[in-house]
Amino acid sequence: MWSEPDEYAEAVLDTVDRIPPGRVLAYGDIAEMVGRGGPRQVGRVMSLFGGGVPWWRVIRADGRPPACNEVEAHEHYRAEGTPLRPDGRRVDMVRARWDGRA
Repeated sequence: MWSEPDEYAEAVLDTVDRIPPGRVLAYGDIAEMVGRGGPRQVGRVMSLFGGGVPWWRVIRADGRPPACNEVEAHEHYRAEGTPLRPDGRRVDMVRARWDGRA
């Protein structure tokens, strides 16, 4: 059954939409910025409603992209110049994590 995003989901999606190209946030970072929930709640919002925002900019804290969309995520990382770790498989969180400022 299809449902509309609630207030929490809208806050998560708005935060994701503000992440600049070439930058990322971990699921937990987004929960912190929104001020409630946790990584799993953010993941749930992304799985249900994340298709309309830059979902590839939301990753695991260890720099791994969303498991089911790794190939497509890496295409976006290359296009946006997102810093990757030397192994080329994970995002370099030290260099790529967005601090929330414009």
